[in-house]
Amino acid sequence: MLSIVLPAKNEAAALADLLPRLKAAQPDAEIIVVDDGSSDDTAKLCVDNGVRVVRQPYSMGNGAAIKRGTRAATGDILVFMDADGQHDPILIERLLQRLDQGMDMVVGARDWAGQAGVSRGIANTIYNWLATRMTGFAVRDLTSGFRAVRADKFREFLHLLPNGFSYPTTSTMAFFRSAYAVAYEPIPVAKRIGKSHIRPLRDGVRFLLIIFKIATLYSPLKLFAPTSALFFLIGLGYYGYTFATQHRLTNMSTLLFSAAVIIFLIGLISEQITSLMYRREV
Repeated sequence: MLSIVLPAKNEAAALADLLPRLKAAQPDAEIIVVDDGSSDDTAKLCVDNGVRVVRQPYSMGNGAAIKRGTRAATGDILVFMDADGQHDPILIERLLQRLDQGMDMVVGARDWAGQAGVSRGIANTIYNWLATRMTGFAVRDLTSGFRAVRADKFREFLHLLPNGFSYPTTSTMAFFRSAYAVAYEPIPVAKRIGKSHIRPLRDGVRFLLIIFKIATLYSPLKLFAPTSALFFLIGLGYYGYTFATQHRLTNMSTLLFSAAVIIFLIGLISEQITSLMYRREV
């Protein structure tokens, strides 16, 4: 059985057009709209269209809506998509076809034209490059909210998902880390209906933190080891300079050497913690 989960916050205008098309494209699917504390007619519109609604009494975030929708879903295949009208329901079939080819997660990948502005496009390009470097696999769209997954595997990582906007990043890296098969399917993206909930200044800091989260989610040592080596080389270089000019080892060199050791040990501990996070009972 297929369950389609749509997190929604004040998306009544988009859902009025999206829900009929979604039911026409997937008439046998269970459709769940998670109302994230909307102040408009989102919940009423869903009821009028015969769609199941899971209501959050106040806004908990996009990731929280995904988690609640996942717990409520009964299907063995889950499709997540935005409720703002950007994703065409007809494209769901393409994701499901790739899933049937032995994949555990299929992500709808946007091209540059599908990005919400130049700044978002540049940020997503950086994320994709970093994730590709970390995993060794070509990551074409790390932050896409349009994806099909096997429910049992996705539920393994619910405790890792944040309540905010970065659930796609976390879930993708978790699947890679656990050696589950991930594929990307190119999709066109329409212009969203209504106003975006993303704020450039606030979320710019959040996106910067995502970069570090990508590394620590997958393999912390790949971040900490090069940083440790950099501190060590700077300390070694500074020691060479002070030895040549002052014939002594300075406190700064000692501090840099100590920092290199501490950073490496933190990375080693983080690596062990990460391994425990992804451990499953067989």
